[in-house]
Amino acid sequence: MNRLPENPTCGEALVHLLAAYGVDTVFGIPGVHTVELYRGLPQTGIRHITPRHEQGAGFMADGYARASGKPGVCFVISGPGLTNILTAMGQAYADSVPMLVISSVNHSHQLGLGEGRLHELPDQSAMAAGVAAFSHTLLRPQELPQVLARAFSIFHSARPRPVHIEIPIDVITAPAGCLNLQAAALPPRPVVADAALAAAAARMQQAERPLLLLGGGCIDADPAAVRALAEAWDAPVCSTINSKGLFPAEHMLSLGANQSLPPVRALAAEADVVLAVGTELGETDYDVVFDGGFALTGDIIRIDLDAEQLHRNHRAAHALVGDAADAIRRLAALLTPQQRGGAARAAAVRAQLDAAWPPAWQTQAAALAAVRAVWPDVVMVGDSTQPVYSGNHLYAPGQVRSWFNASTGYGTLGYALPAAIGAKLARPERPVVALVGDGGLQFTLPELASAVEAGVGLVVLLWNNRGYGEIKRYMQAGGLPEIGVDIYTPDFQLLAAGFGCDYRRADDVAALRQAVAHSAADRPTVIEIRDPGFQAA
Repeated sequence: MNRLPENPTCGEALVHLLAAYGVDTVFGIPGVHTVELYRGLPQTGIRHITPRHEQGAGFMADGYARASGKPGVCFVISGPGLTNILTAMGQAYADSVPMLVISSVNHSHQLGLGEGRLHELPDQSAMAAGVAAFSHTLLRPQELPQVLARAFSIFHSARPRPVHIEIPIDVITAPAGCLNLQAAALPPRPVVADAALAAAAARMQQAERPLLLLGGGCIDADPAAVRALAEAWDAPVCSTINSKGLFPAEHMLSLGANQSLPPVRALAAEADVVLAVGTELGETDYDVVFDGGFALTGDIIRIDLDAEQLHRNHRAAHALVGDAADAIRRLAALLTPQQRGGAARAAAVRAQLDAAWPPAWQTQAAALAAVRAVWPDVVMVGDSTQPVYSGNHLYAPGQVRSWFNASTGYGTLGYALPAAIGAKLARPERPVVALVGDGGLQFTLPELASAVEAGVGLVVLLWNNRGYGEIKRYMQAGGLPEIGVDIYTPDFQLLAAGFGCDYRRADDVAALRQAVAHSAADRPTVIEIRDPGFQAA
């Protein structure tokens, strides 16, 4: 169902063109400056989800995109609508998540005059540009097909990041019957040149102590090709948080996502050739202890879709621009298998890691394992909270797009609940869990109402330590006064009931499994774990 009116406005043409690009869901809160974007929605079949805050809309779009691989789309009003969504755009920008934010703006003849119009900002496009691949002010309907083609080309063929398009109120209602409203042909992703890839493979063949680093840019690679590359090179493999599930955690070469821990750092420092594919080599994956201790001394071969990224953080000896999935497949075919002691090196590091896991991490890991025992294909969407931090090291999903959270990149609180709603809307056939602390949940708690309204069944796994526990420990370790971290804790059972959600409390693994197994299918179920006190056995 995508019927265009005979004489469409620009707003009607916009939603028709979004449908042509495969958009099936839009997150937004209607306002007097955007209502004309909604006129054509019923004719497109696009579903509209109403969050309770524009930041929630952005996080929903982010979770939708990460779970599906398709861009999340938002409609927001001018002024406060845009400023409210900027934090979510910042998170998506940091983690290379495709997101299209369409906002209204004041009439075109009013822009930049500072006359105190409703929602007026000096330059809201400039505000959005800092967290977007580009921000464009649509001054004529004729620009619409070209600008959307640019946006979807970035989502499809370049490093995906948010795009912002603002449309003046008078342009939204302007006639647009002459526009070509067919989706543009999108370019293929660039591939690494044969000669450059062959040179990299030759250097890899000479390696004695290789190391393979897989980032979120590899998420669309064929797992079989990744495994073939690692085994042919006989290299220990480290994954970033956003590439979890790509390489089997149980594989003899796997080191998980533990690059910030001393045993892995020692192995990385002694590696003579490092292949880093689709990874920023950034702080939130390689230095979560923030001491600058992750060092690479060998030759680094970097493959990335973003040419600018190839010399950030660590300089590359071979800098290759191209699609990670294609490069991995071709590299695996170029290498002659050779034993380099990779399995023994990886086993020694894993043994050191296993001997040093903190007891609290093991308790939290037991909780996550209990959920996965009930739902093997669960999508875990995390906030910045203790079991997420430990899960980044210990949790092992069975496939990609099954573990993502806000502790990477921008590091926002309040992400998990709305992002999990977006993930469930994108993948309704898979169970979804929002893993969140009591502090983070209070950032976006009203989105429970959005989920109930949309009939979204998911589990909100609430790790309640009655405050900002991680920050409190940081203050204690630094001898700082504990100010602002012992926050008031509401009664989450009453809150869940007030929002129309189910509620259960789990004090041990058995109770958690039962609570997950009996969670509602058509509304959120809040499962509260109180820390300390949860029994892992």
